[in-house]
Amino acid sequence: MRFVSVPAGMFIMGSPVAEAYRDASELQHQVTISQPFYLQTTEVTVSQWRAVMGRRFFGRKRGTDDMPVVRVSWQDCQNFIDKLNRMTGDRYRLPTEAEWEYAARAGSTTAYFWGNQIDCSRAMYANNPMKYDQCVGYNRHQGLAPGQPAPVAHYAPNAWGLYDMHGNVWEWCEDFFNRYSGVSRVDPCRTDSGKDRVRRGGSWFGPGYACRSANRAYGHPMSRMQNTGFRLVMVQPDPPSRTDPSN
Repeated sequence: MRFVSVPAGMFIMGSPVAEAYRDASELQHQVTISQPFYLQTTEVTVSQWRAVMGRRFFGRKRGTDDMPVVRVSWQDCQNFIDKLNRMTGDRYRLPTEAEWEYAARAGSTTAYFWGNQIDCSRAMYANNPMKYDQCVGYNRHQGLAPGQPAPVAHYAPNAWGLYDMHGNVWEWCEDFFNRYSGVSRVDPCRTDSGKDRVRRGGSWFGPGYACRSANRAYGHPMSRMQNTGFRLVMVQPDPPSRTDPSN
């Protein structure tokens, strides 16, 4: 797994009222990310999942090694993280919803990190021959099979070196899904109430507008969906406390 350092900073979370396909749950508000954090550059892949969980836990999570692992529930992600933490002695977790959107935007204020319009060359979406099929022909020409995601890092990264923040597969976040309060927040993470967990980013299965930076979705934490995976935050250890030399 590769990680990049995402700098601390402030951003406006949510979407402006004029943004196309905006949902009422995307109420804009100021959010401060008070500390830098390390975010995985890609979604967790099939090979990474297998290396941690083994073949016994692989089940229907098929695909080539560099494909994002899917059909993993939010709870499956927690089990993966617990095992990875024990294996490595390090600490990993899911990103909060605020961290996810902040990282996806990478300093941008538009619907997508590159602007307000999306096309098939920018991200994996609408690769669903049964419904949203606008990109099926283009993807075939690129050697990408219909009805599934692309290998991770197939498309250009954003300004912070993060791949597939728009499209490919939805990504689980730590938070319960709730409406925004509209007030300024510092390092928000909604884990106190709710039944559904946040998913972000859109996927190969659906339309391009679902891939917007501000778009929000959710799922039951035990649901295993063919269009949903995850990526990790690597938690940095606290620096050792300094000893007062006068003591």
